[in-house]
Amino acid sequence: MTDPVSPNAVPSDSPSPENTDTPAEAVRRSSLARGLSSTAVLGAGELSQTPIHYGASLREQRVLEDKDGLVDLAHLRVLRLSGPDRLTWLNSITTQKIDALAPGVSTEALVLDPNGRIQGWLKVVDDGEALWAISELATDETLDFLRKMVFMMRVEIDDLSDDYQCFGAVTALPEKLPVTQLWSDPWPHIGPGSASYAQVDLGQSVAGTEHPGLETPFVIGIVKRSELQGLSVRDFDMAGFDAWEALRIAAWRPGRNEVDHKALVGELDLLRTAVHLAKGCYRGQEAVARVHNLGQPPRRLAFVHLDGSGHIAPDPGTEALAEVRGSERGVGTLTSVTVHWELGPIGLAVVKRNLSPEAQLSFEMSDGDRVVGAQETIVVPVREHERVLPARNKDVDARNQHR
Repeated sequence: MTDPVSPNAVPSDSPSPENTDTPAEAVRRSSLARGLSSTAVLGAGELSQTPIHYGASLREQRVLEDKDGLVDLAHLRVLRLSGPDRLTWLNSITTQKIDALAPGVSTEALVLDPNGRIQGWLKVVDDGEALWAISELATDETLDFLRKMVFMMRVEIDDLSDDYQCFGAVTALPEKLPVTQLWSDPWPHIGPGSASYAQVDLGQSVAGTEHPGLETPFVIGIVKRSELQGLSVRDFDMAGFDAWEALRIAAWRPGRNEVDHKALVGELDLLRTAVHLAKGCYRGQEAVARVHNLGQPPRRLAFVHLDGSGHIAPDPGTEALAEVRGSERGVGTLTSVTVHWELGPIGLAVVKRNLSPEAQLSFEMSDGDRVVGAQETIVVPVREHERVLPARNKDVDARNQHR
């Protein structure tokens, strides 16, 4: 079992990350991270250069939520797309309408497979000369796809992850941080040409006033690593990645943990910020349109309140169990989990669409104990489709005009 506050932390008997860096990993560690070995707990795997917490995760959450904290997001990759065709080209192969993206406007776009499953996820903003993209999901595969699709278009794609570093905050980054480019999270606002699958604002053109994502407007700054020289963690009130994740989960904001090999945009309520339903064709567009206009996504994202009486929580990836037709069955997966400073143990789960929203979930721990959880509906189990009769040519159709 893992401490739910730090599910990605390096175990205490592991070697110190600063003694096991490869040269490439050492380059990608930010200047602010280098001096943190005595106070920061770094992650594992892809998060091996990212400070998970600084010894007080709950306090760090409060600081971040109060708009005073700064999060080192060293694991995020930074891409730069230049050339006069960059916007129209990316518009043609991703889910978002980007061809007319104004400089300084932030959005996000997905790369889908032919069946509409999520394969890549880019947070993008254009500066008038180049498009900056932040990626944390299958970046190498996404880069490979993008480069194969350039053909004769006037586009150049550069991976600047060795030279640039990402930092996150709520509302605004500290003024003393030398930000090259700023990405402001559009979540949970519903973009033009987009739609919500969430119960709290279903059928509305704007996010419902009770959507928790409105409380935490995330921002991510792209900073040149060389300009971090001379700065110290003492110059900022640092918060770990655990605090960032806790606020993300509380905001119902899907992240990379929620994306598996069969994830569809409707299941995660990602249409609201990452998909434009009225743009031109792109790979996977037919699958997105078919689900949106005719069907229902097979799974749905749910918020889970976990029982915290045992002071433990299941690990991300634990199967969600529920009673279905008189017997206990697997109904989905707990994708993200944390202990929130105010809400206690919470998580996000991707469950079967037809599971009753009132069904109690349970999660089996490695020692055989169970932790139960109550669902709060994010994506609705059944979404009504708009049915509009086609316009009629009155010159040739003289049937009852009051139909």
